[in-house]
Amino acid sequence: MIVRTTKEITGTDRDIASDDGQWVSKRIVLGGDKVGFSFHETTIAAGTVNNFHYANHVEAVWLVEGEGTLTDRETGETYELGPGSMYLLDGHERHTVEPRTEMRMLCVFNPPVVGNERHDENGVYPLVEVPA
Repeated sequence: MIVRTTKEITGTDRDIASDDGQWVSKRIVLGGDKVGFSFHETTIAAGTVNNFHYANHVEAVWLVEGEGTLTDRETGETYELGPGSMYLLDGHERHTVEPRTEMRMLCVFNPPVVGNERHDENGVYPLVEVPA
């Protein structure tokens, strides 16, 4: 059984921020926890434009707070997001999230993210061995 709080993650190597200050992510469950997925709480600042792409992961996102838009950069299709919205990126879609108000979301990645690494502009995480 794993029990954690975001308070105990704050300020550790599981508390990640983008270099430009547009988002912060608390890595609550990682690959090393050996449950087959990773689970993050991510907050994205209002008024920002965030381009994401996860070439190695399927991602499910549940929006808890905030409002904004999600755009599929390949099709141009745009979706309104608000509390209770869910989106699933099962085709490694390049997407843009534009919060009108600060957005807090819960994210599940499969395969799991293995550490505090950030993805590069091509969406590729440096996937490393999970310690035995």
